[in-house]
Amino acid sequence: MSKRFALILYFLLLVVAICTVVVDIPATVTISLGKDKVCASLPHSVCSLLPLPKTKDILLTRPQFNVNVAGIKLSRDLEVKQGLDIAGGTQVTLAADMSQIAPPDRDKALQTAQQIIERRINLYGVSEATVQTAKSTNEYRLVAEIPGISDSSQAVQLIGSTAQLDFREYKPTSGSGKIASTSGVLVSDFKPTDLSGKDLANASVAFDSQTGKPYISLQFTPDGTKKFAEITSRNVGKPLAIFIDDYPITIPVVSQAITTGQAQISGDFSTDDANNMSIALNAGALPVPISVIGQQTVDATLGNQAVQRSVQAILIGIGIIFLFMILLYDLKGLIAVASLLLYGLITLALYKLIPITLSLAGIAGFLLSMGMAVDTNILVFERLKEEERKSIKRTREQLLNQAFSRAWNSIRDANFTTLITCFVLYNPFEWEFLNRSGMVRGFALTLALGIFLNILCGMGVTRVLMTMFYSPLSSRRRQSADEAASLHTGSRQKSNER
Repeated sequence: MSKRFALILYFLLLVVAICTVVVDIPATVTISLGKDKVCASLPHSVCSLLPLPKTKDILLTRPQFNVNVAGIKLSRDLEVKQGLDIAGGTQVTLAADMSQIAPPDRDKALQTAQQIIERRINLYGVSEATVQTAKSTNEYRLVAEIPGISDSSQAVQLIGSTAQLDFREYKPTSGSGKIASTSGVLVSDFKPTDLSGKDLANASVAFDSQTGKPYISLQFTPDGTKKFAEITSRNVGKPLAIFIDDYPITIPVVSQAITTGQAQISGDFSTDDANNMSIALNAGALPVPISVIGQQTVDATLGNQAVQRSVQAILIGIGIIFLFMILLYDLKGLIAVASLLLYGLITLALYKLIPITLSLAGIAGFLLSMGMAVDTNILVFERLKEEERKSIKRTREQLLNQAFSRAWNSIRDANFTTLITCFVLYNPFEWEFLNRSGMVRGFALTLALGIFLNILCGMGVTRVLMTMFYSPLSSRRRQSADEAASLHTGSRQKSNER
């Protein structure tokens, strides 16, 4: 790595470090510069000499994270989401109506409902939630424990709605019914088609360019596209109703056949309502009607004292690791500590931006990845020692390049095998013969994220810092040592000649 390229990367790392610090700091920070606070721990004679006001508090507020690029809006509150065992949450008990399901298929329907509710909660932005099933004679229930939810009613509405989407054609019949629109069209005038939520590929929230109101954009599967084209072609000039859970959401009039496989659901939606509806549609419709029969707040499994002790143990452990690296590798150890500190800042920032809900299992995954990051630096440093012992004529920059390139094979294999384990533990494809526990998945997710950052920081950040600070200093030391050795050899030769 050339010195100029390392310098560019070094300044880039400084920018990344500043950004992560801004993300990681608390929402508000108070800095007291008044004598009432500063002089509390100083002698009165010293305090009287300080040109400070009597009271002065500076309140620093963290900027909001709101990004709007090409119509895509991303907003985060930048708070660490804590798991149920740390912060508590909401427990919701749901009852499944199996009256329309054949007895042999009821267990399968309950299991499918459990998986769909889990997907809805995850899409809602809550991870490490647990959804358990309970069956007693003819009662089928689901118990969902959702960590860190402040607006529990919104989550209850999300997981409790059936979200059965279907399109219905206008076929007026005699009789009366509920008026679905101001035009006098009746709900009973619409008959179901074979196009439903099963034919939906994706649902997303978009905003009208003129009014700014949100609507839901639908994209159908290839089969759904064909069905939608056939339905719209035979209903040109007629209303086509979009129903969700047997309720008419919108009844547009078809102006022409639509063959692109795209549709939209518009109405008097708020942004939150549109987001919740798109989440429910993407997660899939529940196979059975669900009703909420109980809701309660769950206290944290661990008390505040246990959490504080865990944090103290983490800080002590990390401090011991840093001290070990500095004592064993001197300047290289300091560089490794700087790389590990940046690693921790980036990790915490990503936890807030993704976001990831942290439980003790997730924290354990982070600590394990921190240990692997330390191993990465140790492998590089030990390899550097071997290269220094083998070669005398090569420069220190050449030795660094050789050490990093040869250590990469061991680092790559170790991290790749761990990533395979994370894949099995996380089970992204919902294989039934593998784990599907939220706590284990939280451990796997934080560990996998830490491994990717470990490779970035260990092979990137450490290398840049070693090139910037360690190589020139070591080269000067080596040059001085060579000059001293040559002087010593010359003096010995002169003494022998005498």
